[in-house]
Amino acid sequence: MLKRWLEHPLTRGFDLDDPNLIGVRRKLARDKAFLRRLYEEWYEEIRSALPPGEEPVLELGSGPGFLNERIPRVITSDVLPSSGIDVLLNASGLPVASGALRGVVMTNVLHHLGDPRAFFREATRVVRPGGAIVMIEPWATTVSRLTYSYLHHEPFDMKAATWEFASAGPLTDANGALPWIIFERDRAVFEREFPEWRVSRIRLDMPFAYVLSGGMSLRGLVPGWAYGVCRSFERTLKPWMRHLAMFASIVLTREGGLPA
Repeated sequence: MLKRWLEHPLTRGFDLDDPNLIGVRRKLARDKAFLRRLYEEWYEEIRSALPPGEEPVLELGSGPGFLNERIPRVITSDVLPSSGIDVLLNASGLPVASGALRGVVMTNVLHHLGDPRAFFREATRVVRPGGAIVMIEPWATTVSRLTYSYLHHEPFDMKAATWEFASAGPLTDANGALPWIIFERDRAVFEREFPEWRVSRIRLDMPFAYVLSGGMSLRGLVPGWAYGVCRSFERTLKPWMRHLAMFASIVLTREGGLPA
């Protein structure tokens, strides 16, 4: 009943894989002032983590976002058709020339990829040495696993035996714990299988702000002017982020040469 009350009226009744939902969420991202400021902060973090260069940046799962307003030469993409998207693609096969990008970026996308290994192989091919993968993703902590398990519509399985999962739809199926599984629980596996990528940063953050914003599906719980106050308070909790954080900013740096 609580989840029903929290559901935003504009998103109610939509199938998660309905392309029309993208336009609704794009409106929410712009109209909900608290949420917009949150995304602006995320986009600045992504921008600052990218290496300099003239090569374009590919954004996966651009959907309702507005990253292309913040970073020049961004190629927007999604797996679902939508206005304002440059390329329709699947992350397992990127229609990009080898070494053509200085980075691949995404916000809340990796945990929707049913075959993350295929994506990392493709990223290894298309990102030049010195380039980066930059992502904002859910993370598993003491508090977040309770929130994601009971107040979120996506599965959150920290005990999943494999990274892969069957996907009936691009947004319907997911594992919110996947980023934590790959870069925390199975980090040694990732480093062995993908030696071209160095994990440069995993920064845990945002224990409350996203929940208060309501995200792309739920009602916002606080007005936009409260964003700065909320973030200032969250920063005082930095020593306890391993227990409190809901999200991680993850940066991978491309090393070595291009695949033969």
